[in-house]
Amino acid sequence: MLNTRVEIRQFAENDWPGVWAVVHAVIDAGDTYEYPPGASEAEGRALWIQPPPGECWVAVEDGRVLGTYKIGPNRIGLADHVANGSYMVSAAAQGRGLGRALCEHSLERARELGFAAMQFNAVVATNTRALRLWRSLGFIIVGTVPNGFRLHGKDMVDFHILHRFL
Repeated sequence: MLNTRVEIRQFAENDWPGVWAVVHAVIDAGDTYEYPPGASEAEGRALWIQPPPGECWVAVEDGRVLGTYKIGPNRIGLADHVANGSYMVSAAAQGRGLGRALCEHSLERARELGFAAMQFNAVVATNTRALRLWRSLGFIIVGTVPNGFRLHGKDMVDFHILHRFL
């Protein structure tokens, strides 16, 4: 599955071009993230690279960014004990177990940061591969928003809110 040469490490500034290539391709597809297709690089960076306490991590193999995740509090104040995680994998790395490795890494990182749980706010119902993966990692669907996502900007589909304790 996942090549042992893949390193998951915290984002460094020189990773941005590789991260942007992944982020740009995923959001332009319009089928998994609510981010606007056609977003500029500056907009993409503002969406993905968040200020502390948010963190960005990358999966790198032979100097090439294959995937990335971000983690931070899902909400502020009295709800900041629940983390939120978001994950993107390049098309070239799909099917290699990288999504699982990134999520497992993020769950451990969330524990290290003192979070009590993790929540995914909008997993598109047609993203069945991700839903299978998240459920295999112990996430449960705690809610569904009917027609909450415009797939490719047109067709309305549901999205799910997922949660798991750490």
